[in-house]
Amino acid sequence: MAGGNAIRGSRVGAGPMGEAERGDSAPRLRVSFWCANGHETQPSFASDAQVPVHWDCPRCGFPAGTDREDPPDPPRTEPYKTHLAYVRERRSEADGEAILAEALAKLRGEI
Repeated sequence: MAGGNAIRGSRVGAGPMGEAERGDSAPRLRVSFWCANGHETQPSFASDAQVPVHWDCPRCGFPAGTDREDPPDPPRTEPYKTHLAYVRERRSEADGEAILAEALAKLRGEI
């Protein structure tokens, strides 16, 4: 009986060497994308794949486009709004005063 390791002489992760044993790789197409910060990224796509219009920049996260002179605008970030800010957008000061007066009248038992 032979003892030992079945993969003797091989290292972990070793695989076939060279394309002759793996087969030919698919033809690739490298496309340049530029973001608003001027970063360039060049992902590769299969030659018969549809290239997307936008690609996320791996450096800053902004959207990137294929036109270097006219990259897509960075996304607008809306500041955090409190509940009170949303209420003030919907109602004027006069409306707020009227609602407050009505609520106080209910609490006092006047209505």
